[in-house]
Amino acid sequence: MLQLRTQRTFSVISGLWVGSFITVGFLVVPVLFSTLGDRQVAGLVAASLFKTIAYMGVAISALLMLMANYLVKQGIAHYHLIRWILLGMLACAVGSAFIIIPWMNSLRDQALYLGLSVRESANAVVFNRLHGASSTLFMIQFLLGLALVWRATKNAD
Repeated sequence: MLQLRTQRTFSVISGLWVGSFITVGFLVVPVLFSTLGDRQVAGLVAASLFKTIAYMGVAISALLMLMANYLVKQGIAHYHLIRWILLGMLACAVGSAFIIIPWMNSLRDQALYLGLSVRESANAVVFNRLHGASSTLFMIQFLLGLALVWRATKNAD
C-alpha cells in the first residue's frame, strides 16, 4: 500500500514540477517580455523566476531521488532509469542555481551599478554566453523532465 502511494505521490510531484517548467519557461517569461515595455525589468523578473525554479529543482529532484531509491528497494525496476534521469535534472538545477544564475546576477548588478543595462556593459559577451548556457540547461532539464514524467506514469503491469 505504501509503495503504491509513493508511486502516485512521485507521479504527482514530478508532473507538477515539469508543469512549472512549461508554465514559466514557455508561457510566463515570453508574456513578460512581450507585455512589459522595459526589457531590463522583464529580464529582472524572469531572472527571479528562473532562480526560484532552479532552487525548487534542487529540492524537488533530491526529494524525488529519495522516493525513487525507496521504490527501487521495493523491487520496482523501471525506477532504476528514473534515478539517472533525476540525477541529470539535479545536475542541471545545481549548475543553474549555484553557478550560472549567481554569475549572471553579478554581471547584471555590476552593470546596474554603472547605470547601464547588462547588454550595454563590457560584460555583455560573457552575459550572453551565460544566458545561452542557462537556456541550454533549462531545455535539457525540461526534456529530462518530460522523460521523467513519461517513465513515472508508465503502467507497472
